[in-house]
Amino acid sequence: MAEEQTELEERIIKDQHTKEIDLVNRDPKHINEDVVKVDFEDVIAEPVGTYSFDGVWKTSYTTFTVSKYWCYRLLSAILGIPLAVVWGFLFALISFCHIWAVVPCIKSYLIEIQCVSRIYSLCIHTFCDPLFEALSKICSNIRVALRKEI
Repeated sequence: MAEEQTELEERIIKDQHTKEIDLVNRDPKHINEDVVKVDFEDVIAEPVGTYSFDGVWKTSYTTFTVSKYWCYRLLSAILGIPLAVVWGFLFALISFCHIWAVVPCIKSYLIEIQCVSRIYSLCIHTFCDPLFEALSKICSNIRVALRKEI
């Protein structure tokens, strides 16, 4: 039973790093939904009355679309893996700093601030409570009467 549990845990850990990616839907969380949807019509448009030749318009459309497609593919082939390494390193560094520096600093601060908070509370109760109690006794005999005169 214990061997099956360890084998299952090993499989889960292995699956986290070797899970298959979806080659059809490459933006499942829609993080680039409105950022990079740039088509020919979004960039180049001819107003009524200033049309170019139909052949020029069709060739321009094809040239724009094909060059955008292949330039993206070429850039991603050349720079995709190095940038993936850079971004992986950056997010690993952020995670490392958060785990080993930020959270311990916050926990340390919270421990230290508890001591300060107790001293502050003691000072408030020692000095301010009697003062406000005395002021309340002084002001407790004040009566306000409102009359409407016509």
